[in-house]
Amino acid sequence: MESHSDTENRMHGERLHKYLPEFVYGGIDGVVTTFAVVAGAAGANLDQGIVLILGFANLIADGFSMSVGAFLSAKSTKAIYQKHRAREYWEIENLRESEVEEVREIYRQKGFEGELLEQVVAKITQSKDRWVDTMMKEELEMIPEQKSPFRIGLATFISFIIVGLLPLVFYVVSYVSDLSGNLFLYSSLLTLAAFTAIGVAKSYVTETSWLKAVGETILLGVIAAVLAYTVGDLLEAWLIG
Repeated sequence: MESHSDTENRMHGERLHKYLPEFVYGGIDGVVTTFAVVAGAAGANLDQGIVLILGFANLIADGFSMSVGAFLSAKSTKAIYQKHRAREYWEIENLRESEVEEVREIYRQKGFEGELLEQVVAKITQSKDRWVDTMMKEELEMIPEQKSPFRIGLATFISFIIVGLLPLVFYVVSYVSDLSGNLFLYSSLLTLAAFTAIGVAKSYVTETSWLKAVGETILLGVIAAVLAYTVGDLLEAWLIG
């Protein structure tokens, strides 16, 4: 028999899994964006203090912007669903016969006919809530969003900050402890590990090959880094050199 603590742990795990897509895509955007800043700064040969300023400013501002965008998008989706749902209730009240015929046509196309078709139509139209649920799913192809817009935004922000912080780790360590060596190389290796981990998580979300998901994520990061490094190098030569 499942204990109370086991039930709570299972429910907590289900909630975390529910927001895994937001965590994955927030993390991808965070690490790509921050590593692009680091690469651009490395291409321009900027001081590590400037790298930290640019990196953290970008991390917070972009993370907040992305989380607000995710929140507003989810909130808008819910509002649109409720608007269409209210309209379906109105149509049932004011255009009942045409709405009944729409239900009949939907299930006729599914292969129902004769007495069985009429029984199905009668059962669905017996309850307004069931009727509206059917029209939303079958006619409008809309399903309700079960996730909280606030939690979607929060998960996006947290993942953006946590994963996006990784390209800056060695710069922070060097700043406080005088770490020697090629900081950009260290950052690149840690970022590669982050891309690999987030790619594996992405494969779980999209139910695709982990090798493909990791490859796509790394390729995206490499392209962003190369572009940023090249731009930084060119601007450094033009403006400073």
